[in-house]
Amino acid sequence: MPNASSWSASSPLLLLWEDSSGTRIFLSLLYAVLAISGTLSNVMVIYLVFSFKKLQTTSNAFIVNGCAADLSVCALWMPQEAAVLGLLPPNSSSLRSAEYRLLRGGLLGLGLTVSLASHLLVAFNRYVLITKLPSVYQALYQRRHTGCMIGLSWALALLLVPLLPGLWTPGSA
Repeated sequence: MPNASSWSASSPLLLLWEDSSGTRIFLSLLYAVLAISGTLSNVMVIYLVFSFKKLQTTSNAFIVNGCAADLSVCALWMPQEAAVLGLLPPNSSSLRSAEYRLLRGGLLGLGLTVSLASHLLVAFNRYVLITKLPSVYQALYQRRHTGCMIGLSWALALLLVPLLPGLWTPGSA
């Protein structure tokens, strides 16, 4: 087991990883596999919901929203993270640039925030369906209201991403 002095603090998104080329290659491959499998899985869910009329429900609209958020992480963030880990040296100036940190933190923050909001919307949808009268459920979850809820989840995420700690400070990793 490596000692505390061999751990790198250059990436807050990876927990306690060694800065050796073997570990970097392993993590790069892991990110690549997760990116491919996550992208394919989320695209498949979206395709199935849009392909079958029976699956086009309010709950599934929130699930598709979560899949879209996951795609921002799996299809956009993970591949560039895998490429950076596998190709760039650990002390590269590109890794430390403010633009790269902003892109990296913004993509991940946006995807995770919308994904969490989608889970919250699914849970609230199930709560209303179980505890309220069907007329209340149908009035609350009309197509227009559902679209507004999904739009608000993205708007909320876009407003919260700039507040992520360490995203704007020059010295933070």
